[in-house]
Amino acid sequence: QVQLVESGGGLVQAGGSLRLSCAASGRTALIYTVAWFHQTPGKEREAVATIGMIAPISAYIDSVKGRFTMSRDPAKNTVYLQMNDLKPEDTGIYYCATRRRSGDSWRDLNSYDYWGQGTQVTVVS
Repeated sequence: QVQLVESGGGLVQAGGSLRLSCAASGRTALIYTVAWFHQTPGKEREAVATIGMIAPISAYIDSVKGRFTMSRDPAKNTVYLQMNDLKPEDTGIYYCATRRRSGDSWRDLNSYDYWGQGTQVTVVS
């Protein structure tokens, strides 16, 4: 089992920044990649960014490229999502998730094994 705890969400004005954290505990050796997902009411969770825990290769969806940066600290079993130039459409709950293997699209939420409880991000204009 892997436990994930997100933090760092909050209320921010458009154009502002937030830094989300996702701390992992338990059987962290099971973690191959970590991703951040974004969810708004009535919609399915959408992948935003991902990073490998062995090789720090990251990927992003087009709408956040140049604004969001994902990083990781393996010594702390923690990943981060630096969110800059936030927009009202970035509002929602952000979840981190981990999976034990590659192969499936990193954007497929069904390929993830463990999820955190989420952290709320609210961007006001």
